[in-house]
Amino acid sequence: MLAERGELRSIEEAVAPRYEISAHLTLNGAGPALRFERVAGSAMRVVGNLLCSRERTALGLGTSVAALQERIVAAIGAPRAPCEVAAAPCQEVVEERPDLASLPTPTFFEHETGPYLTAGVIAARDVETGQANLSYARLKPLGGNRAFIGIAPNHHLAVMARRAAERNAGLPIAVTLGNCPAVSIAAALYLGFGEDELRVAAALCPELAVVKCKGADIFVPAQCEMVLEGVLHADQTVEEGPVSEYHGLYERYGAGYVVELSHLTRRRDAMLQVIQPGYHPEHIWIGAEAIAAGLCRPLRDSIPGLTAVAITPGGAGRLHAVLAVRSPADARAAIEATWATVNLVKQVTVVDDDVDPWDGTQVELSLATRMRADRDLIVVPGMPSNRSDPQARNGVVPKLGIDATRKDGDRGDWTPAAPPAHVMEKVRRKT
Repeated sequence: MLAERGELRSIEEAVAPRYEISAHLTLNGAGPALRFERVAGSAMRVVGNLLCSRERTALGLGTSVAALQERIVAAIGAPRAPCEVAAAPCQEVVEERPDLASLPTPTFFEHETGPYLTAGVIAARDVETGQANLSYARLKPLGGNRAFIGIAPNHHLAVMARRAAERNAGLPIAVTLGNCPAVSIAAALYLGFGEDELRVAAALCPELAVVKCKGADIFVPAQCEMVLEGVLHADQTVEEGPVSEYHGLYERYGAGYVVELSHLTRRRDAMLQVIQPGYHPEHIWIGAEAIAAGLCRPLRDSIPGLTAVAITPGGAGRLHAVLAVRSPADARAAIEATWATVNLVKQVTVVDDDVDPWDGTQVELSLATRMRADRDLIVVPGMPSNRSDPQARNGVVPKLGIDATRKDGDRGDWTPAAPPAHVMEKVRRKT
């Protein structure tokens, strides 16, 4: 599909996995998807920059940008079981105890301590409840069939791994790579523990089929490019060193868990999908789109007048939210509900529903014309945050709420200056 639309560029010259793939993706920005045809040391091709914009995500989900959020919100509200198949393209080739060095895994940034698999969507099943989970985690090869896995301690996968360790067992997982857009977006959602993101992906893509792993009772997308099966050992840790984060800086999270891989299954002509990490378009937009939709749905339960939620790229696709509401009376409640729902969001701006919350210029104009600093700013110190926030200290950070809605007492006339509507329509028809 991307090739037909002129949105796929093939890199024909040989590239090194160490830094060169990353440099191409960095310079490409939000441009076309890139497919690296020749990667030094490997016969496998590499592809990246697939979901680097809202437009590309909407295309992948078969909808429009205008309808994108409602499409995801509806899928969260009506998850469905994917179709199970006995044989799948992702299992055409099966290798036991795979050596991760055989993959053309990129080393992305100068001060990171090794290459990373960054597009891995992790499928797992809780040992206590049997409930399935889908999420993202980065993997750094450690040699042979072992890898470091980076997971925030509060993420559901980490909770599941610790539960398994309490039973003196490892947690079986499957790392899926080269997924369809529905799986890529669903895996980034902030859902409740026990809510299966794969069922949301199936609601987004009714054609989605899954297949059982070769060595574990885990189902994975049948059409993905490859799957790494293994066991996550929460009782085995290794220091990671500096690692890039969504805000564009390095973080030092300390020790993480170890994964021991038992199988690599893949398509015969499999490509390795990568997501350029750090503050780069695909990493930012996958998170922003999923967090925004995942936030929109519960907020509507308490704020019926909420019309849309944006998580802005300028806020690193994680830290800043813009909410559109029908009534200015809902602004403060919407700000507080946002903070209560997603700890990571630290700045919330509320605008009227005639403003597109995804349009930074429209939002800034609302700040300039509808907000009074002495009345409309809320600053709350010491609120719960996330370890990845660059300003967090001991798990807390000050948070800012901004009410940029129109108030009746400010002025009597909010009529936009514009030509008559019938003239606008006449000219629009001619252009």
